[in-house]
Amino acid sequence: MDRDILVKQAGEYLKKEKNAHFRAEVEKLLEAEEWDDLEDRFYRKLEFGTGGLRGVIGGGWNRMNTFVVGSATQGLANYVIKAFPEKARAGELSAVIAFDCRHFSADFAEAAALIFAANGIKTYLFSALRPTPELSYAIRLLKADTGIVVTASHNPPRYNGYKAYWNDGSQVIEPHDTGIIDEVNAVTEIKEVDRRTALDKGLLKIIDKEVDEPFQAMVRGHLFRPELIKQKAGDVKIVYTPLHGTGALHVEAVLGSLGLKVLTVPEQREGNGDFPTVAFPNPEEAAALEMAIALGKKEKAGLVMATDPDADRFGIAVPSKDGGDFALITGNQLGALMADYILLSLKELGKMPDKPAIVNTIVTTGMQARVAALYGVECIECLTGFKWIADVMRRSETGGIKNNIVFGCEESYGYLIENEVRDKDGVSAAAITAEMALYWASRGRTLLDRLDELYEKCGFWQEMGVSKYFEGPEGQNIMAGIMERCRKEPPAALGGVKVEKIRDIESSLAYHPSDPGRTEKIDLPKSNVLQFCLEDGTVVSARPSGTEPKIKFYASCRAAIGGGGLAEAKAEAQKKLDAIKSDIKKIIGD
Repeated sequence: MDRDILVKQAGEYLKKEKNAHFRAEVEKLLEAEEWDDLEDRFYRKLEFGTGGLRGVIGGGWNRMNTFVVGSATQGLANYVIKAFPEKARAGELSAVIAFDCRHFSADFAEAAALIFAANGIKTYLFSALRPTPELSYAIRLLKADTGIVVTASHNPPRYNGYKAYWNDGSQVIEPHDTGIIDEVNAVTEIKEVDRRTALDKGLLKIIDKEVDEPFQAMVRGHLFRPELIKQKAGDVKIVYTPLHGTGALHVEAVLGSLGLKVLTVPEQREGNGDFPTVAFPNPEEAAALEMAIALGKKEKAGLVMATDPDADRFGIAVPSKDGGDFALITGNQLGALMADYILLSLKELGKMPDKPAIVNTIVTTGMQARVAALYGVECIECLTGFKWIADVMRRSETGGIKNNIVFGCEESYGYLIENEVRDKDGVSAAAITAEMALYWASRGRTLLDRLDELYEKCGFWQEMGVSKYFEGPEGQNIMAGIMERCRKEPPAALGGVKVEKIRDIESSLAYHPSDPGRTEKIDLPKSNVLQFCLEDGTVVSARPSGTEPKIKFYASCRAAIGGGGLAEAKAEAQKKLDAIKSDIKKIIGD
């Protein structure tokens, strides 16, 4: 970008940004003539995507800062006012805002709250850190029209983000997502009001326990065997880490109220946006659980739990069968275990509803559909992202589909066992997992034992993910080029196994390379996703991330349990996945 244009862009930003910290950042870069840094900050505007915002914190159009958050909030306010004109005229619109531990999260949350207030939208703002699932719950509890959570989930410390929610407590989808984006892009003026005026006019209300207490009661209310927990609470010692995030408040309170002994990793208990003890505060990463596992070994714990910074994702580790270490349970494996336990419990207790179904995404393991089939339950497929699971739940609630949804799950450590929340919930996942571990312990089995039993019934399933980041001005173009090549020149085979069918979710069609005239319609919303279905049943999916500058490939592979038993099936699956991984790396140039 031409330096004169950069100087002009920076000057325009400085006129609009009122936060002294972000202004000083840009002024210092201009003074030092740091042109490369300035270009990265101003070569584009941080895009308000279908889920909201996520980016590096700092001054500039392409950063998370007070001005960018303010523009997004003004656009969201404009859209909500147009969507509910009668409530707007009556002064009855409302919103809820929560925030996590990240740098500037509290500042961004208050800035958003005051912009809503200036637009006549009463805003409920949490007094301190609260998890994403509680934000979703609060929208439904308070009957609000929209909501925001300020978080970058499990991203590194330099990131922050902003997720927009609709009045059913789910993240926005079509048509609201594109409608909000249009309003955000059209913003020319941001309305303002000061905190004292907003409070005095009743347009800002600070909340905490009036939502905390019913949220915790709701979580406890979805357990199947609270009496078993009380009787067996001492049988399984639990170590937990919130990874410096928001989870400790509710996980400790809920599990503690059930009589369970929970040891929280002290160095990771308090909210800290620097995440000083982990490189990535993500329970999907083995390294993130190292401190919790070390404490688990020391305390001879039966279960190690972790939630990510906004406590929507949840991961566990359990003692390995030889007792020498802890085994990490993947998101796909835990989802299969939860689906099994929930369906088993509904059946045992006579609570199975009519036409029950579980929901998972197109990149989640096929094992979960096999588990559901064991109980005669349907497994409904949806796009990647928990907002699409929430969409299935919404349609179930409004009669769009006839199923009763009893569980939602995605491979990236997201689970939902209740209808009162419409986003993944690490708090409820922690409670049901603790109960599940005690249930199987009361029957002389561990979670690993039960997982092996499910493999015997459903075949051995193993999944793999391959991602590559493409940051900077050219990143989006590179990823678009990769997807275009995969469409125009799709691989004939992956890992040495022939591609039998290709599902192009963007075109809503599936086709067979060996029979070009044969196509099938895909009944899913359009999305930039390709799926390569191999002739052995393995599925490899490719999609650019919706929240980060990276492209992601997923593979889900099944191996039948034959004469060689589970060990042979595991070796077969691993061999397949290693070969597929090698081919994926060639595609992305790694």
